[in-house]
Amino acid sequence: MATTTASFEELLAEGEAVPVEGWDFSWFEGRATEERPSWGYSRLLAARMATAAAGLDIQTGGGEVLASIPQAPPVLAATESWPPNIEVARRNLRRLGASVVEVADDAPLPFPDASFDLVVSRHPTVTLWDEIARVLQPGGTYLSQQVGAGTVRELKDFMMGTQPVGGDSTQRAATEADRAGLEVVDLRHESLRAEFFDVAAVVHFLRKVIWIVPGFTVEAYRPRLADMHAHIERHGSFVAHTQRFLVEARKPDVS
Repeated sequence: MATTTASFEELLAEGEAVPVEGWDFSWFEGRATEERPSWGYSRLLAARMATAAAGLDIQTGGGEVLASIPQAPPVLAATESWPPNIEVARRNLRRLGASVVEVADDAPLPFPDASFDLVVSRHPTVTLWDEIARVLQPGGTYLSQQVGAGTVRELKDFMMGTQPVGGDSTQRAATEADRAGLEVVDLRHESLRAEFFDVAAVVHFLRKVIWIVPGFTVEAYRPRLADMHAHIERHGSFVAHTQRFLVEARKPDVS
């Protein structure tokens, strides 16, 4: 846990100055913590990629997670929609020989039918199940760790007032996978503790994970950030809970 004598204004300025490109959360070390799911997505990803012939990572961010695999398949591609992340991902994935393609999150995948025997995604903003099924080879696998409905709702509600929470995102994923013709072979959900130890971490998090508080800016939310600062000073941290689920689905083999 970080200890700081920085003023409220200094913390706001610090949180506002940290670059948000890529999907690297190392800046939060000592300033925020988040429990990790027990299934170990990075470990599962490495094991699946080591035995794949052609792999695709959808919405790779800056490629940080994919770059951690020790062994890449002979064919490896990744997609990303946010322009500042494209070059970051290309640098991070160069060692693996991966091609990085810029494509909107909600656009069709720019690959022929049955191109990959493994498709993966970590925390996608949207899952195009029909497109995943289309680019998977018969017998191929889709593996994804996703953000469940109501994630860090305590933070969202603190900043915006009480907000509605969507339905069961885990079951919805299973239903949509089935509709796309995929067989769900693994489906798990966990609620995990997250703590913020200063308001700079809150500011940086909301700038980086933009869907938590849509349209967030320091100036627009200054009064609530002041309340957050007071809360953290009084209690030592702000506690929220992230919702994560793992889904693994396979395309039936035609044989």
